Amino acid sequence: MPGIRGTGAVTRSTLRQQIADALRDEVLAGRLQPGQEFTVKEIADQYGVSATPVREALVDLSAQGLLDADQHRGFRVHEYSVDDFRGMIEARSLVTDGMFHALTEGHMAHLQPDEPRIAATLAGVRRRGEEAQRAALAGEVTVLIGYDLRFWRELGSVFGNPYLTDFLHRLRVQMWVCVVQHLRRLPDLRGRLWSEHTDLVDALSRRDTDSARAIVASYNTHALSLVEGLTAGGMGKGPARQESPPPGADTLS
Repeated sequence: MPGIRGTGAVTRSTLRQQIADALRDEVLAGRLQPGQEFTVKEIADQYGVSATPVREALVDLSAQGLLDADQHRGFRVHEYSVDDFRGMIEARSLVTDGMFHALTEGHMAHLQPDEPRIAATLAGVRRRGEEAQRAALAGEVTVLIGYDLRFWRELGSVFGNPYLTDFLHRLRVQMWVCVVQHLRRLPDLRGRLWSEHTDLVDALSRRDTDSARAIVASYNTHALSLVEGLTAGGMGKGPARQESPPPGADTLS
């Protein structure tokens, strides 16, 4: 099947999760395009496994909003619209604003930044941010996506709420899926990808939530501007005409 390449690394013990992870990576890499269709049998044949774990993996990805199920034709990669992206930004903004509020006025207000658990987690998040920043400046989208997803997952874990962490991670994956196929049409992304991960961590370490909110707001403005420019009228309506981002606009991260 075009666009899907098995590696032979799938093991029987974790077939469902490994297949789901492999297909998610194919979508994030832009090798599985929005609207592309495939069946359980095609995936099972590609990886040399039975249909049951493949069907379970595809159902999992459908529940995450990455695939659409059609009982007569199998599955297809979900096509997001610009309105979908706006909704994602709004949802993430509401959640991150609540996170920042918790640092200064909520359940974490009594904790100091040098408290061992908080300090250790933030140090790890910052290292992940440094890697994401390097990838962004080099224009390496695939590397950036991996570190960016880990960055936001680990940042969410600082707040000690696994439901919040899982929600943010799922939303980040959807946001990347929403735009990655458009980003990969640009000839050179060096210096144009958002790279303020460490600035955000530093602001939160100081409990400077005003600066943190400003950083996130700046990211949202640039990301939405980019998506609107690249989609030339909307995603999910056929191939978009390639356009250059507005001057000074960063891209999604």
